[in-house]
Amino acid sequence: MVSAPPTLHPATWTPAVRMGLSIAAATGLYGVSFGALAVAAGLSVGQSMALSLLMFTGGSQFAFIGVVAGGGVPSAALGAATLLGVRNAVYGMQINHMLRPRGWRRWLAAQVTIDESTATAAAQEESAEQRRGFWAAGLGIFVLWNLFTLLGAVLGDALGDPRRWGLDGAAVAAFLGLLWPRLAAREPVALAVLSGAVTALALPMLPPGLPILVAAALGAAWGWVVRAPAAPAGAEGGAP
Repeated sequence: MVSAPPTLHPATWTPAVRMGLSIAAATGLYGVSFGALAVAAGLSVGQSMALSLLMFTGGSQFAFIGVVAGGGVPSAALGAATLLGVRNAVYGMQINHMLRPRGWRRWLAAQVTIDESTATAAAQEESAEQRRGFWAAGLGIFVLWNLFTLLGAVLGDALGDPRRWGLDGAAVAAFLGLLWPRLAAREPVALAVLSGAVTALALPMLPPGLPILVAAALGAAWGWVVRAPAAPAGAEGGAP
């Protein structure tokens, strides 16, 4: 079946669509913080918007302006952003296998494959719901992130410190909402606790954005080492 974005008609708002839109609202609002910080770092409104439209991955965008604000050269800022964006390439392979988009949808899916859209899709059991969740979250965040980037960039210092509005916590809460229903067995709980502990330990030692990559590598290693249980006797080749 060809993967297609959901329509805006309420009749299509299945649980996956509602989840995707709620994630979009929680995450998109945080774009105001990026817009304000980007202008404070010396970027123009147009440059701030270009980053959100073209780069469109929050961690990489914040890393880019962090280097710029610290006086780093553009090549260093681009290198930091690219390093954090590597995870999206991994997500892309997962989404391509999961949704199998075709034609122009493949290009659109590549643009909106981010943490939230991938997590929303992966949280669904049925393939149709995976598609709906992915598109609802990805397109919703793209629209809202850019709108609020523009708002933050235009208002600039009038907003004050964006963190005092608690917007940085909204995205975290959204991820916890996605994670919680999946903690239904000992192994996911153990992996979540271990990944959280490793991330917390890495935070004071690594640049922003890298601790989550360490946690992702830990999750990948866990999946590689922990093998699936052996098939029961007689499962292959017929009954004994």
